[in-house]
Amino acid sequence: MVHGRQAARVGETLMAETTQLSGSCMCGACSFTATPSGQGAGACHCGMCRHWSGGIFMSVDCGNSVEFAEGSPVKSYKASDWGERLFCGECGSSLVWQLQDGSMQNASIQCFDKPGQFDLSVEVFIDNKPANYALAGERNTMTEAEVIALFAQNAEGQS
Repeated sequence: MVHGRQAARVGETLMAETTQLSGSCMCGACSFTATPSGQGAGACHCGMCRHWSGGIFMSVDCGNSVEFAEGSPVKSYKASDWGERLFCGECGSSLVWQLQDGSMQNASIQCFDKPGQFDLSVEVFIDNKPANYALAGERNTMTEAEVIALFAQNAEGQS
């Protein structure tokens, strides 16, 4: 997923840091706090996100601020060379996509009480979006190649 800071790189102006929010899975066994880095959310249409979330994975960049409550049965799945997906070990709810080092965490907006508080600012893997749906409104989009190139560029800049 590419949201928040990456969306700013494709011309999106995002609000400054917001306040800490609480989120949870469907059954409530996994609860967490996170501080979204802006009000902009992203939608990912890649095949992995569609399989993992049962549809479009919409999330908000939380930097590395996601903290799960002690005892939360969080499970992880390393879905790629760089990313992993966190989910509830009890009910299976999709919670967070993150870089494996935890330096970039994108929490599902559906885990928060008011998912509508986040403006949808970017759609990624737009070239993988099935033809049978479209999201209303206009926003920045990125293809699979553009997302992969951005991750490669960021990795080079960190070495």
